[in-house]
Amino acid sequence: MRVPLSWLREYVDLPTTESGRDVQAKLIAVGLEVETVERLGEGLKGPLVVGQVLTIEELEGFKKPIRFCTVAVGDANGTGEPQEIVCGARNFAVGDKVVVVLPGAVLPGDFKIAARKTYGKKSHGMICSGDELGMGDDGTGGIIVLPPETEVGTDAIELLQLVDEVLDIAVTPDRGYCLSMRGVARETATAYGLPLRDPALLDVPPPNSFGYTVQVADPLGCSRFTARTVTGLNPEARSPIWLQRRLQKAGMRPVSLAVDITNYVMLELGQPLHAYDRSTVDGPIGVRRATGGEQLTTLDGTKRVLDTEDLVITDNRGPIGLAGVMGGANTEIAGGTTDPETGEVHGTTDVVIEAAHFDALSIARTARRHKLSSEASRRFERGVDPAAASAAAQRTVDLLVLLAGGTAEPGVTEIVSPSGPRTITISADHPDKVAGVGYGRETVVRRLQQVGCDVYGQDELVVTVPSWRPDLSEPNDLAEEVIRLEGYENLPSTLPLPPAGRGLTERQRLHRRVGRALAGAGYVEALNYPFTGSAVLDQLGIAPDDPRRNTVTLVNPLSDEEPDLRTTLIPGLLGALRRNDGRGTHDLALFETGQVFRPTGDEKPAVRLPVDRRPTDEEIAGLNASLPQQPRRVAVVLAGAREQAGWWGKGRPSTWADAVEAGRTVAREAGVELTVRQDQQAPWHPGRCAALLAQIDGEEVLVGNAGELHPRVIKTLGLPERTCAMEIDLDRVERAAEGPLRAPRISTFPVATQDVALIVDDTVPAADVEAALRAGAGELLESLRLFDVFSGEQVGAGKKSLAYALRFRAADRTLTADEASAARDAAVAAAAEHTGAALRG
Repeated sequence: MRVPLSWLREYVDLPTTESGRDVQAKLIAVGLEVETVERLGEGLKGPLVVGQVLTIEELEGFKKPIRFCTVAVGDANGTGEPQEIVCGARNFAVGDKVVVVLPGAVLPGDFKIAARKTYGKKSHGMICSGDELGMGDDGTGGIIVLPPETEVGTDAIELLQLVDEVLDIAVTPDRGYCLSMRGVARETATAYGLPLRDPALLDVPPPNSFGYTVQVADPLGCSRFTARTVTGLNPEARSPIWLQRRLQKAGMRPVSLAVDITNYVMLELGQPLHAYDRSTVDGPIGVRRATGGEQLTTLDGTKRVLDTEDLVITDNRGPIGLAGVMGGANTEIAGGTTDPETGEVHGTTDVVIEAAHFDALSIARTARRHKLSSEASRRFERGVDPAAASAAAQRTVDLLVLLAGGTAEPGVTEIVSPSGPRTITISADHPDKVAGVGYGRETVVRRLQQVGCDVYGQDELVVTVPSWRPDLSEPNDLAEEVIRLEGYENLPSTLPLPPAGRGLTERQRLHRRVGRALAGAGYVEALNYPFTGSAVLDQLGIAPDDPRRNTVTLVNPLSDEEPDLRTTLIPGLLGALRRNDGRGTHDLALFETGQVFRPTGDEKPAVRLPVDRRPTDEEIAGLNASLPQQPRRVAVVLAGAREQAGWWGKGRPSTWADAVEAGRTVAREAGVELTVRQDQQAPWHPGRCAALLAQIDGEEVLVGNAGELHPRVIKTLGLPERTCAMEIDLDRVERAAEGPLRAPRISTFPVATQDVALIVDDTVPAADVEAALRAGAGELLESLRLFDVFSGEQVGAGKKSLAYALRFRAADRTLTADEASAARDAAVAAAAEHTGAALRG
């Protein structure tokens, strides 16, 4: 919400010395998010005056049309003579009143004006457009043409209100009343302790039986509908300068007088309005839900197929507006147009004004369903004061009569669904308990009255909530009002004392160790949103029957493209890698730890827990039973160089082996040794995909996959070539661990190293050979490492050579050469028995 300070001063008598920055500080102190204060006209210096175009000479011989004009500026130039100005715009004619900046002036952006020779003529100043003066879009896209009655020589800076300050307020969803000058003025008056001149306090005629006929078929969707009629409007009437400027400062573009007035009143009172061309409305106006298949062309020119949940405004022909969102094109207000043959001016002369109150939830769903967010829907979604509808309609009628020469018909239609005032019972010391500050009853009552509440009672207060505060529904809401007005900065900064505990659990320690280990290995943590969609699963090549396709779908997702909770961490990490690569960082190693969501189909419907007491254990258990499985995962993605080149030597790129090693790094933090086997799993390359296996309860269980991504996936997602990834189930790794992680024992006895080279069939996995060597070597084996793989004529066709380094050590003695050799021979014999391995050479 953009709030011009000059407009705000109409409702609150602020001290003349108060600047926009001062008001910003006051409003922030009472809880409004004032993001910026824009100083309009900063650096602007005159002379800037109203001029009248006397002559126009078209200059020939240039690439674009150029006009040489003489403009009368009165005595502003010191001579009284016409000013000669070169101008390229063509939206003005002889006799028009325009804005002229004279030599010596400075426009916004430190643009200094001086007499200069251009296009063979000397130009003494400039005829200005709205953009050049920092006024914003006025809809013309050219020179400002002022009303004919504007006096030549008038100071244009004051006339156009070019110097002002505008507060830009980010209105939170619970403060919908601040989407109006009335609401912001009320907060300003409270912050300064000054009286408020409420613009909604108008004399409104009572409803009668001869107003425009309105039929509300859905009183729950439309609790109030006010209709007024104004006839005899002058279609040539233009919005006055003050009205246009206030709309521009508030961020809206002037359109036509009738539309500008409805927008102005909406900004002033917070009540959205709509004006219908009475001549195009066929019969009574109705409010109902749309029927299936109905269509409506809205004011933006889009034909929309309506949903049965949409609330629509209708006449005898069908829908003429999407209630609370946007009007229909078939009853649009027509601006004044002149018939070139007869000279007659045609346009809307009779209008019906609608000021209604619609259900916030219904409007919010309609706006999202049609992807159509408007100024009206933004206000209805956050809550509009239903009691302001009749005042807004009256204000609109008054302005139309004043500015467009219309006549207000005496008929007043007002349909209201009966409803009583909302009351809340609150203990007088409840805000004290919430804030930990002793405010006292008098302060609580005074602050609640300042926000518009009626308060009765002593120890127990009965509070009647004002109609413009639909967000106040329970005692804590009232306590928040007292606390914010008394000042959040005055709350004591006393931290609660945590109860004594035993520190982190083993599971928490493992999660932290994994994060530190990956960070120490050169990975950077990336935190991603836990949302996904079927499109990215298609891009990853996930099969239709893959469990990762079984997702939890959100009822109200943030994005229609990502309506599901993730079943894998890889899509989010690949998105982060792609964004960073696109911004010039090509050597990337990212990791993430987090939960994925895997529904089992056995989940029960969620129960609504009570808020007036602690839920029972059974209620909490029922809630937990409605949740899907949420295993914790760890994933990494790599691209570019894994080791940088430098004076120390050549670098190397990331490979599938680095992704496998990342999995081993995670498992080692749990004291688990992984078995690595070849696998085929999307989205990895079928020939460069490893299965990461661990022993759980004596069985070999798949805990993750690692390798290089499929080239088709890399191309589809726009990733760097040979991008690699790893994902591992941390919960399964934890189950594979044998109790708490123990520190390694340091032996004082020397190690005995034995190397063996074994020839096996090239179809035999190295993991099987390694497992056989471990089983045969016995307890003396300390570690086993594959350090060479060779294939060629020397080992025979269809064969490969695997070279291992075996380290033997005893805990209580120095091994002899015979003991080490015997252990090696036993390992080789086991490998020969289980895999057909033979010693090379």
